[in-house]
Amino acid sequence: MKPLFATIALAALLAPGMASAATKSCDALAGMVIDAARIGLPTGGAKVTQAHTAQTTVKGTPSAPYCLITGAIAPVDPAAPAIEFQLALPQDWNHKVVMLGGGGFEGTIPDVTEPLAPLGPMAKSPLARGYAVFASDGGHKDPGIDPGAFLMNDEAYRNWMGNALKKTRDAALVLVRAAYGAAPDHAYFLGGSSGGREGLIVAGRWPGDWDGVVSLYPARNSVALVLGGMAMNRAFAAPGAWPNPAKRQALFEAAVEACDRLDGAADGVIGNVRACRATFRPQSATLKGKPLRCPDGKDTGDTCLSDAQLAALERIDTPLRFGAPLANGETAYPGANAFLSESGAPGAPLQPLVSMLSLGNAQPAFPVTPAMAFSAIYADNFVRFAIARDPQFDPLTLDPQHLGAYAARVRDLSAIEAVDGDLSAFAAHGGKLLIAHGTADLLVTPRGTQAYVAGLRRRMGAGKVDAFLRFYEIPGFGHGVSDNFNAVWDSLTALEGWAERGIDPAHDQVVTDLVGMPGRTRPLCLYPGWPQYKGAGDMNSAASFQCATDSKGAAR
Repeated sequence: MKPLFATIALAALLAPGMASAATKSCDALAGMVIDAARIGLPTGGAKVTQAHTAQTTVKGTPSAPYCLITGAIAPVDPAAPAIEFQLALPQDWNHKVVMLGGGGFEGTIPDVTEPLAPLGPMAKSPLARGYAVFASDGGHKDPGIDPGAFLMNDEAYRNWMGNALKKTRDAALVLVRAAYGAAPDHAYFLGGSSGGREGLIVAGRWPGDWDGVVSLYPARNSVALVLGGMAMNRAFAAPGAWPNPAKRQALFEAAVEACDRLDGAADGVIGNVRACRATFRPQSATLKGKPLRCPDGKDTGDTCLSDAQLAALERIDTPLRFGAPLANGETAYPGANAFLSESGAPGAPLQPLVSMLSLGNAQPAFPVTPAMAFSAIYADNFVRFAIARDPQFDPLTLDPQHLGAYAARVRDLSAIEAVDGDLSAFAAHGGKLLIAHGTADLLVTPRGTQAYVAGLRRRMGAGKVDAFLRFYEIPGFGHGVSDNFNAVWDSLTALEGWAERGIDPAHDQVVTDLVGMPGRTRPLCLYPGWPQYKGAGDMNSAASFQCATDSKGAAR
């Protein structure tokens, strides 16, 4: 096949005919068939279903033309859904590719023309930087109701658990070579949440395919995550145990009142999380001089929490020990920073999204409703369709510590996930990995990411891990969104600099808040570091902070 943009380059010499020539060249890819032998995992082959030249408008200015391709990868099992994907091919290719990860149960194709949301509004999208960009729906379509129904099919489950990534990557690279007449010089993967999990999967399973990965708040160990979510759901489903958003905001304000200055700055962000966890006790805390605990522990209104509510919060703040180890070696779910994290302040700009991604606007129950927390919906669907394989099963009856008849099934599902525990091959390939996680994430706990990185260092050796991995924590940031500190970071530029030019992003990275105090910046600190105010200077400027690593604020 004649390279796509060879035709565009020729058309550029004939200005009046450029658009029609480009459209014709791009359209010529429609219907292209990709043989199954060119895809590294079993499929029924792939086909381009649409191809057309397009433009996006950025701040009122049309972008350069690009070719937008939609394709489908056929399954082996005729009962399994196809994998649908998109690929955007820029006119001025930089000889690099980016794959975007999905979120949750996926079911939709991420927008390949837009930046990964945490890159920030000022950062150019990968497409605008000249990358060929691709993504898939994970191997199924989101039906809206029961988004986990696809988990009943083994091939669809394995696609969602990683196989769709390899299949999509291989099909996309066939098209990239057809379009440009060359393979890319560099390949990167960007993802958050389930996409962050996917980034770790591709680094573990197909290390030679990727030069760098950005994994944000990775929802890895899905089975352990679901068991932890079920423990939370069962705790909050008890009578009187679920705190509404107003009560949760009172708890958060009490934590800020007690811990805000532990990082040296009275800025409404709990920066020194470890010191706060060591000293803040909600049962004895006060808010504006009044006890946070309701009188006699009985629920008396929105400005205090009852003993039942404090006990349920304690449950999710405490590690959950499994009755038996999972097949991937996990023995516990580590709990989250439940007492220190915002969870949907009434009236705040992003309250609906923050609340949905934390504790929701309705108490967990069966059947689930859209008002409940996403963790409740996610765990409900995973238990019913992947574990019990019974849509009518009530997940709240499943004890996550004593699985009974479902123990073998849970072990089988967790075995599929044992792919990212040793990244030696990725490191040997020269791959670079950036991981970032917010300390206020109640959907995917940052403690799980801490444990993951610690496990890598233990198994591979600290020196080897430090040569290819950087892990940062962001105080006040939730699961990709926050009214307290809504962090954005140009992670792609940091990854490019490290992978291509050897510029280590260990100590020069900055995150910007878009919501809590729009425009304020903080240094992005390597874990276990946190931003400490130097005692002078603008509290809204990263230059006034240093990364500290202990309760006394010893600078790194």
